[in-house]
Amino acid sequence: MTIHAHALLFDNDGTLVSSYDSVVRCWTLWAQEYGVTAERFGQVELHGRTAAGIIADLLPADLVPQAVARVEQLEVADVSGVRLLPGTREFLDALPADRWAVVTSATRRLAEARLTAVGVTPKCLVSADDVSRGKPDPEPYLLAARQLGAEPADCVVFEDAPAGLRAARAAGMRTVALATTHRAEELDADLVVDDLAALRALVTDGGVEISVRD
Repeated sequence: MTIHAHALLFDNDGTLVSSYDSVVRCWTLWAQEYGVTAERFGQVELHGRTAAGIIADLLPADLVPQAVARVEQLEVADVSGVRLLPGTREFLDALPADRWAVVTSATRRLAEARLTAVGVTPKCLVSADDVSRGKPDPEPYLLAARQLGAEPADCVVFEDAPAGLRAARAAGMRTVALATTHRAEELDADLVVDDLAALRALVTDGGVEISVRD
């Protein structure tokens, strides 16, 4: 299978990098501070959503701004163990800088902290600070397409979370799911692979051809 694209849009956490250990440490401490139980956490969708969206489901509205600021503070200060997922470096290095973007549900400050920790510097970064509605709304991916000068139908989104895949489909974009944080059968996409190491990118005059390695 080969997918042709003008622009490639990547989620960050769980797609390009693993921040799992940091996330667990920081959100566990945050939950203790705000009295949120593990059972309560299990009742809300977590992956692929903004911290503000998650916290709004867990706490009264008047506590949300300070709680969001607190978890961001914890996560920005803790990038220990943040690492590139398999195949990320090779895949991104094959792409022209103006053909790809990172589209994340994290704040810009947090996204830049994690990307800096692994030595990735995207020319285009869309964060939670740049949109009024986060994933699963299509707004973040549509904004990234505009910034790269690409039509939605000419974009391919790389995601690990159902919420992000829903956002991409709602934007009218094709999807590649990476089974890094969810089982393959939980991911509804045009193509599902283990991680970016399973793919190759070939730059052509007309864009980028994405195919599965033999």
